[in-house]
Order: sequence, then C-alpha cells, then structure tokens
Amino acid sequence: MHNQGKRETLLERLQAKWGMGSLWDVGIVLLVFALTGTSAVWVKVQLYAWLNLGEALGLAERILFFLCITLPTYQTLLLIYGFIFGKFSFFWEKEKKMFSRIAKLFSKD
Repeated sequence: MHNQGKRETLLERLQAKWGMGSLWDVGIVLLVFALTGTSAVWVKVQLYAWLNLGEALGLAERILFFLCITLPTYQTLLLIYGFIFGKFSFFWEKEKKMFSRIAKLFSKD
C-alpha cells in the first residue's frame, strides 16, 4: 500500500495492521474504541457516586476497583459496541489475544 513518493497516513497504517478492507472500517473501529472509553468512564463515575466513594479510596483500593469493575466493564462494552457497529469478530479476536496474554502471566511455564 506504500505508493512511491507518497507517505502512508496513520489511518492507512492501521488499515494494514488490522487487515481492514477500507479506511471506513478503520474509522468504525476507532469510533468503537472512543465510545467504549467514554462509556466506561461514565459507568465508573456513576458507580463511585452510587457507592458514595468520592476520594475515600486509597491507591490500592482504586487499583482493585479498576481491576474488578472498570476493566471488565470496558471489555464488555467493547464487545457490545463492536456488535452494534458490525465489528464484533474483530474485537472478539482482540479480546481473546488479550486474555491469552493475561493467562500467560499466571501460568507456571
């Protein structure tokens, strides 16, 4: 996809890296990431308010909250938005790779 005399754009590099058929597909994937991140932060803020946590949590508690609540929420929302925008299989493959990497951290190999 590298034309002589023309520099490849970031979107074109992402298209090649992700194996997307068009720049439109890349835009959809980026939109899904943006919506997921925004939604996950919104859910976290709502949970903090509902649980009346405010600034009461120390660093260890915030990390634990992130690992137990925010991270799974993000992963779930990613698949939901991916499904809505027709990119579920793309995000499902990314999720499987991520969980496989996490599992390797805890394996005894």
